[in-house]
Amino acid sequence: MPAYHSSQVAQMSLGNIGLLALRGDQKGPGPRADPNSEDIIDEAIRYFKANLFFKSFKPEHDSDRLLIYVTLWIQECLKTLQKCTSKDQAWKELYARSVQEHPMPGDSRFPLNAFIHQPSPNEASKLREYLKQVRLETSKRMIEHALKEDGKPDKWWMCFAKKRFLGLSLSGPGY
Repeated sequence: MPAYHSSQVAQMSLGNIGLLALRGDQKGPGPRADPNSEDIIDEAIRYFKANLFFKSFKPEHDSDRLLIYVTLWIQECLKTLQKCTSKDQAWKELYARSVQEHPMPGDSRFPLNAFIHQPSPNEASKLREYLKQVRLETSKRMIEHALKEDGKPDKWWMCFAKKRFLGLSLSGPGY
């Protein structure tokens, strides 16, 4: 059985990452999606648990590369949410991680260089802002999915916190 791929269609790309419309209120260069439609973040959350068990993933189009990035960011969210005791604390910690400087495609520390090409210099800042917008929106939604109403971590999500998709991680070794 092959891994789940994105059904989203990118009208535009930055480098070879699809610039897809996002639901939510996070500011950034990403276009706004219809609030009643499913976006790439919803897809990544829905397919996260199944895709996590695959050791290989062959991107079929630019949207799949963003799906890989969001899946790896969900892993980072789960690592952070494990230690949180309230939704407020979770948002503060995930917000701080989302807005900090992250390696970009082409950087030696970027784990997805095998999948994602370095963007052109005029696309680089827009891609940096778009990925920040994606991280913030994903973090916000993961709080709702992976934490119970009382703010405690949901064991059915936390059991995936140490598993790695494709053996990769967006954080460096030791995190």
